[in-house]
Amino acid sequence: MQPEAERLLQDILDSIQAIEGYLGEERNYFEFLAHRMMKRAIERELEIIGEAVRKLDSIAPDIAVSNKSKIIGTRNLVIHAYDAIDYEILWGIIVRHIPKLKLEIETLIREQSK
Repeated sequence: MQPEAERLLQDILDSIQAIEGYLGEERNYFEFLAHRMMKRAIERELEIIGEAVRKLDSIAPDIAVSNKSKIIGTRNLVIHAYDAIDYEILWGIIVRHIPKLKLEIETLIREQSK
């Protein structure tokens, strides 16, 4: 695997782990809503994830990441339509999709390091 592809996979994993750290074990939606800095930090990590997926797709399209277009679309929404973010939808992404993406990326990193 190209070193750049490895770095991008690691960037995705690092951002996922950062989101997990911001939220802690409780994963409380109302606490999330109440903390602007937490929301902004998570939005930034989602931007990084989306941009890394976009770059990965352009340099190594053979590396399969599920829901590439949705991940990139979320990045675009957060960047370009920041004033129209639906935090319920964002929360759904955080609690349902990010854990699945984490497992997928960890698997890809393991497979690529063999």
